[in-house]
Amino acid sequence: MSNNLSASKPTKDHLYKILVIGDLGAGKTSIIKRYVHDFFSQHYRATIGVDFALKVLHWDANTVIRLQLWDIAGQERYGNMTRVYYKEAVGAFIVFDVTRSNTFESVSNWKADLDSKVQLPDGSSIPCVLLGNKCDQQKEGIVNNPNKMNEFCKEKGFSAWFETSAKENVNVEEATRSLINEILTNDVINANHNQRDREQFTLTNNKKDDEKNQKCYKC
Repeated sequence: MSNNLSASKPTKDHLYKILVIGDLGAGKTSIIKRYVHDFFSQHYRATIGVDFALKVLHWDANTVIRLQLWDIAGQERYGNMTRVYYKEAVGAFIVFDVTRSNTFESVSNWKADLDSKVQLPDGSSIPCVLLGNKCDQQKEGIVNNPNKMNEFCKEKGFSAWFETSAKENVNVEEATRSLINEILTNDVINANHNQRDREQFTLTNNKKDDEKNQKCYKC
């Protein structure tokens, strides 16, 4: 029994802050409630400022992921406070309403604002997934053309896009898994990068010590 326990891998516990941003009424709160509590209501009040919910995932046998989903009020867009709200985020959803094309027109501004205020340690943009919400209703605009949506997302630097419905629970789980996979990939890349930096630091210091010892020996 003890041998099996000692041989088992230690559990990795990750805490990830994820932003959920987009225009007022796009359905950000509904998506979070559906994902975290598997619940939908037609009667949410508009979020004031910021709210957040916690979701714990047993990703695999050795990995626990705790998601902090930050619900940023639509009227907060491009404001000075968003820099505070965005701090330490490692991923984001930008949400628009497929029944109102004007909410899609704001997506580029949301993405540019996000990229200017939060980056990964290497300076690159945090992973961001675009959600066209309320796909259970009549759609209008570019979202009716998947090829154009693909081109738009590639141009703007989105890692993926999904049509979602918080009401009918369409693609909410799939979109979140897609974003988490991107975050985990970045974690692996950063871990490898940090390991190389540590190895280089050790090699450099050892070389300096050797040179120092050689100089002392020559003296």
